[in-house]
Amino acid sequence: MIFVTVGTQVQFDRLIRTVDEWAGARGKTNVFAQIGPSDYRAGHIHVERFIDPAQFRKCVEQAKLVVAHAGMGSIITALELGKRIIVMPRLARLGEHRNDHQVATAKRFAEQGRIEVAFDQTELVEKLDQMEASDNAARLGAEASPGLILAIRTFIETGQIHFDHGSPSAWVV
Repeated sequence: MIFVTVGTQVQFDRLIRTVDEWAGARGKTNVFAQIGPSDYRAGHIHVERFIDPAQFRKCVEQAKLVVAHAGMGSIITALELGKRIIVMPRLARLGEHRNDHQVATAKRFAEQGRIEVAFDQTELVEKLDQMEASDNAARLGAEASPGLILAIRTFIETGQIHFDHGSPSAWVV
């Protein structure tokens, strides 16, 4: 199964439409999407607006591939469970979010080589085709690295993020 998730706050029809059209063009019937407050009517994939946290985790566990917005919960859960993930960050200029923090999140994780990132619909289709053909996934460790702990502590104490406490690639083990 391919599991698609966009969170619960705002619609992300650009991602859902792209996956739905991809599934239709390739005859995929094993795609389930949590679509949030979307108005898009999918024609080729199975959808639910909202699912509870237990069902979300179960869907990730059962998935061969996860496709998601660049939300930390989706990314971390997929990595923790050793699932391959493609993320497409929401874009503020398209009204998909209030700012572009998801772009920054996606870039940081991509720099570590832990996720695939599609910044537009064309890239998403290309990544879906590539990921369908491969089976590689690295599991996220259960403990945070010292660099990540220090960065979080600094943020809590000062309200600022400093990237000079080790490279971002050293933050997640």
